[in-house]
Amino acid sequence: MIFVSVVLFNFVGTRVGIAFGLGVMISYVIHVVWKMARFDPEWMTKEVTQNVEDTLTREVDEVIDKLETVNERVDRRPRAEEVEETVDQKVDETVDEKVDETVDKKVDQTVDEKVVETALRTN
Repeated sequence: MIFVSVVLFNFVGTRVGIAFGLGVMISYVIHVVWKMARFDPEWMTKEVTQNVEDTLTREVDEVIDKLETVNERVDRRPRAEEVEETVDQKVDETVDEKVDETVDKKVDQTVDEKVVETALRTN
């Protein structure tokens, strides 16, 4: 519109161009004042608050889901007592087997030696 005012200023006359330009400026000022009068700052606050709440809710839900996933993984892992019990049981079984084998071998070896020794003495 200001461009039209400049064209009028050059072709029709100075007074017409200035009058048209002032009219454009005054109408713009009236438009801005009217828009600002209708502006509702509470609306903007509500919108921002709603957006923040939505974003926080979504992010908190994501974090809670991740925590639940981690908790499920931790719950599936064996507890220290369970591990200790399993290790003790395996160690006991292994030690018992090894002791039995070693004792059996030693007893057999000792008995064989004593039998041979006794047989040599009696002969």
